[in-house]
Amino acid sequence: MAVGCAVAAVMTTGTGVAQAADNLPPKQPLVQDLQTGYKACATGDERAYVSEPPVLSAVLYDPEEDNHPAEANLVKGEFEAWWTDADGVEQRLTHTRSATLSGSPQRWHMPEGSVPPNTVISWRVRANDGKATSPWSSEGDGSACEFVYDDENPEEATISSPEYPANLFWVDGVGVYGHFTMDSPSDDVVSYTYGFIGGPYGTVRPEWPGGPATIPFLPLDSGPESLTVRAIDRAGRSSGQSSYDFYVKSGRPPVAHWPLADAKGATSADAEAGTDAIAGSGVTFGAPAPARTKLTASATLDGSSHGYLTPGAPAVADPRKSFAVSAWARPAETDRNMTVAGQDAGESAAFTLGLSARGEAPDWSFTVGGATVSGGAPETGEWAHLLGVYDAETGKAQLYVNGHEAGTRAEAKPAATAGAFQIGRVRDGNGYHDRWHGGLGGVRVHDRVVVPDEVSELAYRNPSSRGHWSLETARDGASPERNGGAPLKLAPGATIHRGPDGSCLPELDPDCPAVSYALVGDGHLSLDGRSGHAVAEGPVVDTSDSFTIGVVARLADAEPEGPMTVLSLPGEHTDAFRVRYQPAQHAWQLVMPHKDERGAPETVVAQTEMADGGEGVGHRLAVVYDDATDQIKLYLDGRAGTDATADLPNGWRGSGPLQIGRGRSGDAWGEYLHGDVDEVQAFAGAFAEDDIWRLGTGT
Repeated sequence: MAVGCAVAAVMTTGTGVAQAADNLPPKQPLVQDLQTGYKACATGDERAYVSEPPVLSAVLYDPEEDNHPAEANLVKGEFEAWWTDADGVEQRLTHTRSATLSGSPQRWHMPEGSVPPNTVISWRVRANDGKATSPWSSEGDGSACEFVYDDENPEEATISSPEYPANLFWVDGVGVYGHFTMDSPSDDVVSYTYGFIGGPYGTVRPEWPGGPATIPFLPLDSGPESLTVRAIDRAGRSSGQSSYDFYVKSGRPPVAHWPLADAKGATSADAEAGTDAIAGSGVTFGAPAPARTKLTASATLDGSSHGYLTPGAPAVADPRKSFAVSAWARPAETDRNMTVAGQDAGESAAFTLGLSARGEAPDWSFTVGGATVSGGAPETGEWAHLLGVYDAETGKAQLYVNGHEAGTRAEAKPAATAGAFQIGRVRDGNGYHDRWHGGLGGVRVHDRVVVPDEVSELAYRNPSSRGHWSLETARDGASPERNGGAPLKLAPGATIHRGPDGSCLPELDPDCPAVSYALVGDGHLSLDGRSGHAVAEGPVVDTSDSFTIGVVARLADAEPEGPMTVLSLPGEHTDAFRVRYQPAQHAWQLVMPHKDERGAPETVVAQTEMADGGEGVGHRLAVVYDDATDQIKLYLDGRAGTDATADLPNGWRGSGPLQIGRGRSGDAWGEYLHGDVDEVQAFAGAFAEDDIWRLGTGT
């Protein structure tokens, strides 16, 4: 060989392609790195179905050893697709992408009309680095990818329901499940999207492509209802919308109902529904009913073997079907298990609603089919509304205490046996145990699910007015209570401001005196910030029980020098609660000492708001304490966020008169309000969230 003549070594690849010895071929594309649209590479029954010519993508790699310092590893994808046409002739398409960096995706956007519809299309890809080509992705252990381009939408679904026939007016009803079947004639439908008015919305899949699908629906409200459905095929194409209108009746009344409001001396409880319940000698009628409910009286059970009531027959015909049992209960003790109501099942119980003392603290419980749901906090001498529900559609038991769901829903498998319904005792073995000691009223049994709005209604205790001072006028140093009750006594520095009387208009008559408008109505209370305040006789509300107090307030200063109290209700040594403005935090605060002691620890909730500075319409403030949930809230202009809500398990009763415009500080009064106050309203009972808007409106 002549000196100076160089010979380049060559090698041959497995495909017979010659390449330089210092260049390795690109790697064979892996099937797991290939996609048809957004679907993984697959063949046969798992092949992709697409609604338009898809984007074929692959991730291609060139060996790292090829990456010389001055070079970047660039590869380009060579795509190939093929199919057999209607005449049995094989057709092929190829496409080569521009080179990109190794490890980056390569995509082929197949053009419209490039592939026929409803035909199995196969494709593969290989990588080329400009010097060598990799094997095809289909070679060796690889495989081709397949897809079908579907250019037709599925047909609309038909909808049917045996419980709620279409366009039939007023069919049973709230709390009763309906089952809705949707079925498209197209044999490639793989799912249905659906939605009811206000929800729920969802997607359901048939057991096989093109098959029907059925969904349950629990009506929560009476009135017209509509279900809309779209069928979706395996290519993701949607049918037109199908609609199904039906009309839901109100919920069925209870199948058994014992108010337990019978006259003293009665020996049985009259049933408003179902069979009268025979009372044991340990049952006394004519006790007071829970305050502010529709009940007029209650029964007292003495906890002995004679303290029970029973109709001698089942109230729930089949415990395997949906049912609900509810009652008002007032325990005389909480340190042992006690039964409010239940039903026999042979020598045991099909279900039991009552009080459990098995844990560290007593709680309410509902047991059915081997499942127990517990929650709430029973208190001796305090009424609570209990409701247990078994939902056969979901197979779960749930418990409500005072209108709020308690505990965690539990899977239940009720027995089929239906024995006699029991009030005040539970069957266990050959006898009855866990007898109730205390008051009971309003026992109901439903043969359906009782929905949340109905639960709230059954447990509702209507707030009753304890005072409404509109602060429109004052006479002899007092402003009258709207309903003829005790007036608010005004101290020096407290005056009633009257708005314009309408006799003249300042904008038209220069001699007409300019008078600012009242906050609400024709007048409001103005306080001087030094001694001005007003007092209502007595505590007005019991702060150890549920209460609501509302007021409209406007601060006179844009930057108050210190805290100013709008409302307070004192005890002997401190306030049971205080609503004030704290300028240091620019916030309205609700302050609640834990005990009637000087220096007692306090719970404080707040809502941030800049001071008024004597302008604007003021703010509507409300305090709501719900003894049933042990929560207290401060509302500002109808809103109470999480920072304005606190737990208050041991509220104590303030003994002093309601104060407007000052708070108690040790043995002295302080935090006098400089500003205006209007529409002071006090109620026994907790306002519902939806009713807060009523406070401060003058109604």
